[in-house]
Amino acid sequence: MLKSTIGRSQQFLRFYAKMPEGIALKEVVTSLERFAPLSYAEKWDNVGLLLEPYDQKPVEKILLTNDLTEAVMREAIEKKANMILSYHPPIFAAMKRITQKDWKQRIVSMCFAHSIAMYSPHTAWDATLGGVNDWLASALPVKDIKPIQPLANCDDPNVGSGRIFSTKINLENAIKAVQKHIGLDVHVAMGVEHTLATDIKKVAVCAGSGASLLRGVQADLYITGEMSHHDVLDANHQNISVILCNHSNSERGFLKKFKTKLEDMLNEQCEVLVSEADEDPIKTHVKPRDN
Repeated sequence: MLKSTIGRSQQFLRFYAKMPEGIALKEVVTSLERFAPLSYAEKWDNVGLLLEPYDQKPVEKILLTNDLTEAVMREAIEKKANMILSYHPPIFAAMKRITQKDWKQRIVSMCFAHSIAMYSPHTAWDATLGGVNDWLASALPVKDIKPIQPLANCDDPNVGSGRIFSTKINLENAIKAVQKHIGLDVHVAMGVEHTLATDIKKVAVCAGSGASLLRGVQADLYITGEMSHHDVLDANHQNISVILCNHSNSERGFLKKFKTKLEDMLNEQCEVLVSEADEDPIKTHVKPRDN
């Protein structure tokens, strides 16, 4: 009987020895800003710690999401997350009140009610070395990669907006590689003289909405989340093919990679989860074939 009790006690201790012990919120924020300093973000952006609970407890569980929707908020509560890292800032435009009439205000209200911290890196992640744009570029063989627009007053030449690089692949295989990388279908607009067999030697990448950054960039292929109809036509008539992934689909896959990195950065002192409820709001519905 005594031996059995000791055995159960040892199992109990081994189980709890594997449980994350938690880490102070300020230490998490410091680690996040070390990976992507807030000075890397665009001036118009709203990044960093956006919501700090009054009742601060050690952060034991962080939920990563591309967009903090109400579905993701419910998931965070169900999974008992102490912190939500949302790539897109849930608080962007000024809020004059916090009521239950608006979905973004409800999210802020729920974060306060459940003492959940909120952090957003957004364009700081786009610019930083090893961030979202480097992840998107890695769908293809990459050589001589650099930012399209290097960050001003930054000593690191690898930091900046977008990425441009050399590669060696034909258009058909480039499309397949991007589909495999993001795990989803893509939209393709071919340059006016391009075919699927066309060799792609220079690629420009911008996660999210890339038109303003990519406009005028000399390349054989643009890869981005979204561009306007007229920007796509302009690119095609410059003999540039365009792969559109949908806005958040060009970003979301980075979270799985960052999960492991963040766990290492925090010395596995807290559990890091990737949201299962987070998804792009736009879905492709295939027209049924006529009988």
